[in-house]
Amino acid sequence: MIGDWLDIGPVDQISPGNARTLPVQGGEEIAVFHTLAGQFYALVNKCPHKAGPLSQGIVHDNVVTCPLHSWNISLKTGLALGDDEGCVPTIPLKVDAGRIYLLREAVVGAKAA
Repeated sequence: MIGDWLDIGPVDQISPGNARTLPVQGGEEIAVFHTLAGQFYALVNKCPHKAGPLSQGIVHDNVVTCPLHSWNISLKTGLALGDDEGCVPTIPLKVDAGRIYLLREAVVGAKAA
């Protein structure tokens, strides 16, 4: 089972309310978010509007606000919220024994929509 998941490090590498990026050779960069409520989410690091770096946005509740044009993106679904339309691919993530894991096949196949 562990072979299906990539260990990307300890949970304390990302402070609450922030994100870190994971470059993927041959794929899209992934942003891993840690919410103030202690949840973790992973998305392709491109806003569906103008490909802004979501990892540099403001994290609030389960939403990230793109730093370029203030689009709000759900960390749970990757969908743009409000009147905006678009979607960012989400990457399955789990936390186990204080470590963050991403689903290998989703990371390798990550492509922006």
